[in-house]
Amino acid sequence: MNKKILVTGATGFLGSSLVKKLTATEDEVSILVRKSSDLTSLSDVLHKVKLVYGDITDLDSLGPALQGINLVYHSAGLTYMGDKKNALLYKINVEGTRNMLQASVAAGVTRFVHVSSITAVGIAFDKKPVDESVSWNFHSISLEYARTKHLSEVEVAEAIKKGLDCVIVNPAFVFGAGDINFNAGRIIKDIYNRRLPFYPLGGICVVDVEIVADTIMAAMEKGKTGERYILGGENVSYKMLADTISRITGAPRVLFPLPFWMAKILRSALDLYKNNNRISKLFNMSMFRVASHYLYFDSSKATRELNMRYEPHEHSIRNAYEWYRDRNMLN
Repeated sequence: MNKKILVTGATGFLGSSLVKKLTATEDEVSILVRKSSDLTSLSDVLHKVKLVYGDITDLDSLGPALQGINLVYHSAGLTYMGDKKNALLYKINVEGTRNMLQASVAAGVTRFVHVSSITAVGIAFDKKPVDESVSWNFHSISLEYARTKHLSEVEVAEAIKKGLDCVIVNPAFVFGAGDINFNAGRIIKDIYNRRLPFYPLGGICVVDVEIVADTIMAAMEKGKTGERYILGGENVSYKMLADTISRITGAPRVLFPLPFWMAKILRSALDLYKNNNRISKLFNMSMFRVASHYLYFDSSKATRELNMRYEPHEHSIRNAYEWYRDRNMLN
């Protein structure tokens, strides 16, 4: 029997990739959108989905949207690495998730996959990749985005106590084709355009959007209730990532390492100049502080239980770069 699915965050990079894969199944796919939502990323599959209007921050709008729905993929959230949108981060990531969970319980949803983040897992302070069992330790660098993603998982745990069947997935840094808003792809664009003359001293876990979308669907099918799954790939230093981007795009190599203490001085100096548009938007202190740590992760649980596949990070960088290049989006 065909299932009725609702996806939140469907217009985002990851959400749109997920929706495209879901529309290739026999299931009936609805997406929660606002009247103001930009549907560009879904233009080729809009005829295959049902638009339902609502907002995760408005609990009253969710009841009608969830009527008759069996499965929910909750991928809506605000990703912002700074301290100027703290109230909005909490409203969307924590209260919005609470509203979705509450409305799903009321609507009799049979399974709920919550798309969280690796910032809700932790930091590998000694460079040893961490797994799902680590105690959340992101509070040590005071990033509100990470705190709200952590608190959203606390909301999921409460909903499970109330009888909702939930699974959590924690995607790492997602690269790949379709990143129209330059989420992870910003670093590719900025190295290509020579706007990032230095690299931070930390590292990240890179995974391709196609792999993440496939594994989120696998989590719905066979993830264990109450479990979380890190969806990652290769752990690479920013130096290695920058070298890979330079090699694939043909841009000059990024040669200068920049420790966090020096970054603070440089940022202060740049702020004295009104016209510093030649430097990447990625160079804000919240983001750079995180990038000075190692966000290395062990994804073996998802490989074992959800059959997640692995690709080297070059694969995702090439996919993203070629997608941008073919659409003239890099200049």
